[in-house]
Amino acid sequence: MPRLIKKRSKKAGLPPGTLIHIGEKKSETTQVTLWEYDEKDFQESRLENLEICFPFKPEPTVSWVNVAGIHQVEVFEKLGSCFSLHPLVLEDILNSDQRAKMEEYGDDLYIVLKMLSYDDARDEVQAEQVSLVLRGNVVFSFQEKERNFFAGLLDRLRNGKGRIRKMGADYLGYAILDLIVDHYFLVLEKIGERIEKLEEKLLSDPKTPTLQKLQQLKREMLFLRRWVWPLREVLSSLERGESEQIREGTRIYLRDVYDHAIQVLDTIEIFREMLSGMVDIYLSSLNNRMNAIMKVLTIIATIFMPLTFLAGVYGMNFKYMPELEWPWGYPLVLAVMAGIGVTMLILFKRKKWI
Repeated sequence: MPRLIKKRSKKAGLPPGTLIHIGEKKSETTQVTLWEYDEKDFQESRLENLEICFPFKPEPTVSWVNVAGIHQVEVFEKLGSCFSLHPLVLEDILNSDQRAKMEEYGDDLYIVLKMLSYDDARDEVQAEQVSLVLRGNVVFSFQEKERNFFAGLLDRLRNGKGRIRKMGADYLGYAILDLIVDHYFLVLEKIGERIEKLEEKLLSDPKTPTLQKLQQLKREMLFLRRWVWPLREVLSSLERGESEQIREGTRIYLRDVYDHAIQVLDTIEIFREMLSGMVDIYLSSLNNRMNAIMKVLTIIATIFMPLTFLAGVYGMNFKYMPELEWPWGYPLVLAVMAGIGVTMLILFKRKKWI
């Protein structure tokens, strides 16, 4: 899991708009890909030379520029110069610890949020910051590393399925947001399975490793809430039409994404309450286990108390003790001691103490 607060010491005292990468380096190089499409055509190209600024096609063609890898500051300086991106937008993109938000800079609508995935090998949630810039018929997307997260969306664009090729750039922005929010449900399903298994283990085997897994889950849910909670405000602002970049026909779809985000938040809150209750289950299980152990020890001690008394009596070194000279004294005392033990066990059974 990431740090609660990432180091920002490199930016202390610098003026606003200074481009410095904050966060982990998640890719070796920055890859820039351009997808252009309209209702009849789809084109894909990898931009190798950013020294030459290229023009975008006019509407109805939609241009989607995806930048994978945000650690190379010089690349962002070129992008900012070529496409007139605001310095504060570039600064926020390079800071991978952003809170989900929406801001407008002239003709640009800037949106930042977290893209979540589940690592089955490490059994944990992974997060990556995604930034979007909407400008007319152009969409810029920025990822921390190159991955096939948009594969399903690109297949729809290539095959011309659905209405995405018929709609504008704002609908593409909605499709990206919808894809990210839908992945939240996949992550929550995995976490729900982990919580169910952990709850069963807490009841059957409440040990320290189980508590450590519980604490890890609580930490993950803390980060999930931190990443998803502000997204509700962003989607609410978009579906209310607070940005001119979002057309009326797209707002109804954003309303659906907003509903999904609310469901995600409700599930997160339920999971957090369950995990808090599981701490009580862990403590109760420990107490019950300790009580069971103490119960067994108490029963053993209680049975041996009269036996110890008899052994102590006949262990005294008095000269005149009639039973010491009796040939059947030893087996008789053993029989009495065994009878007392068996009688006490039967009594405990009838009272359901064991």
